[in-house]
Amino acid sequence: MKRSIDRILTTHTGSLPRTEALRRLIRSRELGEDIDQQIFRETVKLAVEEAVVQQAQVGIDVVSDGEQAKSSFYSYLLERLSGLAGSTDAPPMKLNWDFPGYQDWWAETHGRGRVAMKRPECVGPLSWRDRTKLETDLENLREVTKGITMEEAFLPSASVGIVAQRIPNRYYQSYEAYVEAIANVMRDEYLAIANAGFILQIDAPEMCIDRNQPPFRDEPIEVFLKRMDLWVEALNHALTGIPEEMVRLHICWGNGERPHTEDVPLEDIIETVLKVNCAGFSVEASNPRHMHEWKLWEDVQLPPGKVLMPGVIDSTTNFVEHPDLVAQRIETFANLVGRENVIASTDCGFGTTAFFDAIYPPLVWAKLRALSEGARIASNRLWQRR
Repeated sequence: MKRSIDRILTTHTGSLPRTEALRRLIRSRELGEDIDQQIFRETVKLAVEEAVVQQAQVGIDVVSDGEQAKSSFYSYLLERLSGLAGSTDAPPMKLNWDFPGYQDWWAETHGRGRVAMKRPECVGPLSWRDRTKLETDLENLREVTKGITMEEAFLPSASVGIVAQRIPNRYYQSYEAYVEAIANVMRDEYLAIANAGFILQIDAPEMCIDRNQPPFRDEPIEVFLKRMDLWVEALNHALTGIPEEMVRLHICWGNGERPHTEDVPLEDIIETVLKVNCAGFSVEASNPRHMHEWKLWEDVQLPPGKVLMPGVIDSTTNFVEHPDLVAQRIETFANLVGRENVIASTDCGFGTTAFFDAIYPPLVWAKLRALSEGARIASNRLWQRR
């Protein structure tokens, strides 16, 4: 990973709005309809090209493919791994314990026309069934980044823990055995991304969200931290042989506009998060529930050689942040951990699933432009330029 040596670099957390043509194809596929695979591949390639070019145009330094080909940040594995089967019977995760009617209200007022996404289940031994989709992701990003100005490119991949938590185990004899199997199979994807020369981003929202899910929500924090240690140990095993400089970690409390009143504080989990063998840590830092947690870095030392990628743009509201506010947020972190150790980012993704956009798509690019403009303002002040 590059550092912000002479200016604040910019990035985001991976997913971006998909083109309408691609969205229709993914929706049809999710509904079990036959689609032309050649047309799908061509549509994905064009969507990746458009996403990467637009990132460069608005000033993003570390770009991704926008996760264009994926139905969501973890369910894409259903198409790639043996041992998984799709199910639409699983109830949605309960995320609003303090306000139990919120999810039904939100679905009624915001969720019209959404597709019931297939949720994978583990029903057999995990192994790779189709590597071509991963290879295509790598090739699409490799081709389009040849012709643009950027610093680096990254590809997100599901963490061991999120797979274990979101894909129910119906096959392995124990949770520990399941986690071990996940680590072994995901290692192939992690290696492929790093070996292709891209930064590997591990998406690990379970490290935050699952504190308030059964069976942990009614237990002391130590019980959850013990489970986190299992995830981190398995993830580090899967990352064996990959230089830390090629890995960054993204954690979040879920990319949803909701109360978040029961979110676990970052201070409760940060020690375990920092055990992951990676060079960069992406954390939410601009939404109303976690913006105050910048103060944690007054007491917690960022390990030497590591980079902090705070979210200085909210990914759940249609407000376009003022560049001066973005600059202020960046400077706050730079003054705490060192300007060279900060890469300005977003709280979470803008296209976490292919079936719903929380942000009006044109505003995504306006928000990312505000991110790059804010980074320029902050850089001028941090390096005392006129």
